[in-house]
Amino acid sequence: MSTLRLGDIAPDFQAETTEGTIHFHEWLGDSWGVLFSHPADFTPVCTTELGTVANYVPEFTKRNTKVIALSVDGLESHKEWIKDINETQNTTVNFPIIADEDKKIATLYDMLHPNASEKFTVRSVFVIGADKKIKLTLTYPASTGRNFDELLRVIDSLQLTANYSVATPANWKDGEDVVITPAVPDSDIPAKFPKGHTAIKPYLRMTPQPNK
Repeated sequence: MSTLRLGDIAPDFQAETTEGTIHFHEWLGDSWGVLFSHPADFTPVCTTELGTVANYVPEFTKRNTKVIALSVDGLESHKEWIKDINETQNTTVNFPIIADEDKKIATLYDMLHPNASEKFTVRSVFVIGADKKIKLTLTYPASTGRNFDELLRVIDSLQLTANYSVATPANWKDGEDVVITPAVPDSDIPAKFPKGHTAIKPYLRMTPQPNK
């Protein structure tokens, strides 16, 4: 499988998960999705990550986004790990974890990087739009826990910019001013952005977030 790129259709698959058998595209339905992988069960950093995601599920739900994890261990191992996650992270894991013992899905999504590890999936993240296309990919080293506030921020940006002719500047957070895309001529700005705008440079035009 060649490397997946932004804009590619996220590969479909059938999988056994801690919440039953799923067909990925069917499971996503009209929702956005976050698929994130783990090298193995009972790993310390990933334990904190899965607990964090469980606590963040309401925030993902607000954004019409489903989350699903993957590890190359089996279902029984996953279920035992969930007990530890719930205990140590003071949460209840409330999203599916895929059992990928044969590494078929890890291979499908190019999660196996031999230079990083011969045995384990790297810690990948895929944000997938409601159109089933890949919108963002991230790969983290084993030593660095993922920042799920950043994933929420990116999803806010992706969903905003999918519906309006804007882009989000560096360090942007939901509610802050956004950039008008270069494709919009100055003459169209008043109609498209009735809240007004500021032209800092001819190519750098800011406007209040249009969906607020």
